[in-house]
Amino acid sequence: MPNRRPRLELVGTSATPEEAAAVVAAVERFLRDTAPPPAPVPEPPTGWVQAARLEAVDRFPGANPWG
Repeated sequence: MPNRRPRLELVGTSATPEEAAAVVAAVERFLRDTAPPPAPVPEPPTGWVQAARLEAVDRFPGANPWG
């Protein structure tokens, strides 16, 4: 899974390295605390659904499935 977190960096500041680290840590914590919950993982299809999908693969070989 790719890392989708932004890379935070303070630019053009007169803060000390400790102050800059504290600000970045606070922003990261805010982003973590206010992030939406992860999407639920869908349940795998039942045996009947899998069989129906496999059976329908060659039902209409020349048909456009998207049109």
